[in-house]
Amino acid sequence: QVQLAESGGGLVQAGDSLRLSCTASGRTFSGGNMAWFRQAPGKEREFVASIPTYGDCTYYADSVKGRFTISRDIAKNMVFLQMNSLKAEDTAVYACARSGTIYCDGHLASRDQSYAFWGQGTQVTVSS
Repeated sequence: QVQLAESGGGLVQAGDSLRLSCTASGRTFSGGNMAWFRQAPGKEREFVASIPTYGDCTYYADSVKGRFTISRDIAKNMVFLQMNSLKAEDTAVYACARSGTIYCDGHLASRDQSYAFWGQGTQVTVSS
């Protein structure tokens, strides 16, 4: 099993920045995708960004493109989400996810069904 633990959430004001971190432990494996999803109260979970453990097939939701950046540190089994110019509508619980497959297809990379392992999530609240 793979365990994922997120950190870095908090309460910020609109226009501020936050950096989320996700650390994988347990039976980690070399190939796969790491992704961030978020779920706001009363809404369905939505894709935010994904990055493969190797290669450059990185994808972003349109709503965060240009403001958020996903990155990785494979040696440390970590993935990060740098969030700039935060808006009130970014308020949500952010969870990281891990798949055993590398997806160079935006549709597959953005589906939550593509990911087998999930973290508990970290709350991000943006006040306007």
